[in-house]
Amino acid sequence: MTAAATAQLAFDGSGMDGSLFTSITDFARDTKWLNTPMEVWTNLGLGVFAVLMVMGWWKARRRGTEAMTVALAAPVAVVVAFAAAEVVKKLVTEARPCRSMPHAYLVDACPAPSDYSLPSGHATVAAATVAALFLLDRRLSAIAAVFGLIEGFSRVYVGDHYPHDVLASVILALPIAYLTSLALRRWGTPLVASLNHGALRPLLTAEPPKVAQHAP
Repeated sequence: MTAAATAQLAFDGSGMDGSLFTSITDFARDTKWLNTPMEVWTNLGLGVFAVLMVMGWWKARRRGTEAMTVALAAPVAVVVAFAAAEVVKKLVTEARPCRSMPHAYLVDACPAPSDYSLPSGHATVAAATVAALFLLDRRLSAIAAVFGLIEGFSRVYVGDHYPHDVLASVILALPIAYLTSLALRRWGTPLVASLNHGALRPLLTAEPPKVAQHAP
């Protein structure tokens, strides 16, 4: 199938909130000084969520086996949510705004026709990180939520997604990541506990190994 045919078969989501999309992209037109920072952030900003998960792992080393299990489950939960989002993309096949609304002001380049719009993969990662960290550290989860709002806004600002794409990502990612973390906490804690006595112990706990007491 040609790229043109793929674009024609894709669902046009502009009728849902196209006016809100253009309001935000018009704002982008009026704030060209912000275009480059937002374009850089919308991609590289995902690294912030990775850093927050690393921070969660580091803090979990001092909080016991269950906390460490949740910390290790966080990236798995994000990957599971992202995979689910990719499946939904293929099922919905919503065309990107740059194809449905080509006259809108777009900061980012238009992706391939087969790279669909709903849900947003970037927003999915952000929302999934919020949910995955919620069981581990509420403060880190709140920080992730703040950055997640910026990430979601940036996806619309640069013209890559409609607002409903970002909302769909949140609705999809939050329960999937949370339930995945919850399940892995339950089923993975015994495994992490057993690994805690082996060569991986320095990565799983900050507590020094116990010295065996010998009877006199």
